Amino acid sequence: MKEQNTNFDYNTSRDYLIQKEYGRNIQKLVNHVKNIEDREERTANAYTLVELMKQINPTMKESPEYNQKVWDDLYIISRFDLDVDGPYKMPEKDAIGKRPKPLGYNNYNIKIKHYGRNIEILIGQAMEMEGEEQEAAFIYIGKLMKSFQLIWNKDTVDDALILKNIEELSGGKLSMPIERIREEGLFDSNRKPSYNSNNSNNNKQNSGGRKNYSSNKRRKS
Repeated sequence: MKEQNTNFDYNTSRDYLIQKEYGRNIQKLVNHVKNIEDREERTANAYTLVELMKQINPTMKESPEYNQKVWDDLYIISRFDLDVDGPYKMPEKDAIGKRPKPLGYNNYNIKIKHYGRNIEILIGQAMEMEGEEQEAAFIYIGKLMKSFQLIWNKDTVDDALILKNIEELSGGKLSMPIERIREEGLFDSNRKPSYNSNNSNNNKQNSGGRKNYSSNKRRKS
């Protein structure tokens, strides 16, 4: 009766598998390529090995830098001991496995949080404008802020609240009579573009000669 061979090849007795997704055979091939004495032949085999590694993990092609990643993996499997003329520089050994630096929290103080940072940026830009351009920006911001308010408040939102918020965020530099906002529906999203010459002339007289225009001109008939 023949004696059975009890010398099993357990994974625990094998070399540590560096890149598990490629399997042990790739690691053996990498070790073989490392030992090729001729540099030109060694480089040619490395290119062939990279193509084989791509076939083993075809999903890697979804990455825009997958080609460089495969070469990096090849160098990692070789324990950074593969002298070939590859298309990419061998990665730094210390960079492998290093944790990325934690992202710091944004400590910017948003005055009215449900409007967000972008509204404050728009108000800052509007403050640098003048005349008709500033008024158009003012109305646009008011409409946008009202739409944000309606997300939180399913009922109607008072235009006076929107005006108050704009004045607060602009430090009082952006303002408009609440009566005009309500009468002309300037903050209403369904408001049609219009140009009211009477209101413009009246505002011109009341403001001591400064021109005030509505945000949009009336369509020509």
